[in-house]
Amino acid sequence: MTKLERLENLLLSLWVGIMVGVGYIAVPVLFKLLDERKLAGSLAGEMFYIVTSVGLAIGGLLFVLRYKDVGFELFKQWRGCLLLFMLCLVAASLFVLQPMMAEVKALGMTEGSELAKKFGMLHGMSSLAYMAAIVSGCILIVFGLRKPEI
Repeated sequence: MTKLERLENLLLSLWVGIMVGVGYIAVPVLFKLLDERKLAGSLAGEMFYIVTSVGLAIGGLLFVLRYKDVGFELFKQWRGCLLLFMLCLVAASLFVLQPMMAEVKALGMTEGSELAKKFGMLHGMSSLAYMAAIVSGCILIVFGLRKPEI
């Protein structure tokens, strides 16, 4: 395994590990320990903003490294497509879903209102995208970003 492959594996593992650590450990603990759900939600939102920003940076770097190595062939490989899928999920979360959720919260939603229902739908979409990115990343960790040389 080359130094570049080791670096790619390290970056991918770091990205997925951060997502799992924040999404499935830190945020649930916030909601469990903090009495004020609004505060827990604000902290969680900030944490997810950081996670998606870091993911966009790491994923972008991984994509550039792979593209530099194989060029347009990257789009013909399932590994490259899966990495691009992860990047798209993170970008959609960062630039579309998170701002929409912040906008709904800023409008002053109340429990059971139409705004609360809209927030719930956006939150569900965001959670699904987050889980899909984690699963995709785990697949890439198991099989590697590069096709094994025989």
